[in-house]
Amino acid sequence: MAAPIWAADDVLPALTSKVPTSKQEIAISFSPVIKRVAPAVVNIYTRTLVRQRMMMSPFMNDPLFRQFFGDQMPQGLTQKRVQNSLGSGVMVGENGIVVTNNHVIEGADQITVVLSDRREFEASVITDDKRSDLAVLKLKTKGETFPTLKLADSDDAEVGDVVLAIGNPFGVGQTVTMGIISAVARAAEVTSSDYNYFIQTDAAINPGNSGGALVTVDGKLVGVPSAIYSKDGGSLGIGFAIPSNLVRTVIASASQGGAVVRGWLGISVQTLNSEIAQSVGLNHPTGVIVREIHKQSPALAAGLKVGDVILAINGKEITDEESLRYRTATAAVDTSLTFSILRKNDKQDITVKIAPPPKEATKSEATLAGETPLSGARIVNPSPALTQDMGLPDDIEGAIVLGASKGSVAARLGLQRGDVIVGINNQEIKSVSDVQAALKTQAVAWRISINRGGHVITVVVR
Repeated sequence: MAAPIWAADDVLPALTSKVPTSKQEIAISFSPVIKRVAPAVVNIYTRTLVRQRMMMSPFMNDPLFRQFFGDQMPQGLTQKRVQNSLGSGVMVGENGIVVTNNHVIEGADQITVVLSDRREFEASVITDDKRSDLAVLKLKTKGETFPTLKLADSDDAEVGDVVLAIGNPFGVGQTVTMGIISAVARAAEVTSSDYNYFIQTDAAINPGNSGGALVTVDGKLVGVPSAIYSKDGGSLGIGFAIPSNLVRTVIASASQGGAVVRGWLGISVQTLNSEIAQSVGLNHPTGVIVREIHKQSPALAAGLKVGDVILAINGKEITDEESLRYRTATAAVDTSLTFSILRKNDKQDITVKIAPPPKEATKSEATLAGETPLSGARIVNPSPALTQDMGLPDDIEGAIVLGASKGSVAARLGLQRGDVIVGINNQEIKSVSDVQAALKTQAVAWRISINRGGHVITVVVR
């Protein structure tokens, strides 16, 4: 007779069902946690004055009518209207410091914060950081103290952890929803943030929850809800929150003067695929391979080399470019990080001291003039500090556009801040002087190549 597959000691004890005998066994409630943390979650209302040009005739909206008259059309008067919006925020300082999403308060002329006890305060912006989509506000108070939320270590969050989302969805008032963490370190391009590194949750998040709180069952802020994946604007159980460790760095910058100064590695990397992973001796694709190193970078000073594969930072796995960018962004300037790397089949650790990005000694900024398609554009040479501020790659080459004068030829062409001029009439552009030299040449038609968001756009102007 064959031996049994399971030994007697390996058999799990049978589950027995019983009728609950107490109120505690019948009802599991998070009300003690909510009572403690809800007063620190606030509603944010903004008012923005929008100027809109009024048409003098209803025919002005007709496309054929506008095409016939072109720029000679009478434009009419300018009408002002107030645009209202809402969101949520989290009190993180007893003296009235509130953190929220940048997109909640961006462009607002007036910001009003309403507490859970209905008290209202005007607020001013201390820090607005588009790169992280976070903003820090300060309430205009008379010395009052406020309830606050402590920040959790978002690196401790695990898939399956129960979380509570608190905010003001659709303006109905403070609302609490429950769910679990569906994923951590989720790379998703769902906001204007440069750091696509989110905590994903199935707790119901809707418009108005932005900037609110995603809290753990012990009442700590683990994330700031920022976006949802939705086809109709309602919750489908796929919400994204900015991890609290990134929130912490922005709050720290606000306390030191407002401007967010991030650490800089000075390297460009590539995420490993299966083919590259096998070529460097890895069983599966993980980590990033170093492609280029800036000559002034702290990575070069620490001994990092082109071809090294970065596997982890301070014991946290690096899976792609987003995770490397996030780990650098959450590290304070002048702190040291331990990089676990693979170099020629040899695993080793390197200590890298994070430094602020250097600024060029000469800014080489210029405003273009003359009868060219770029007239009115303000351009500047790349520098590590500028490229980091604009969210551009460290190794970008060309002339960076800072802006275009209102009504200028460059503005009508559609040139935007952050565009990079990389070519003019088939001439490669690497600096401001290259642009100035190319524009001196007479041309019947201009062929302008612009790098915008990693995609090269070429326009022809006659």
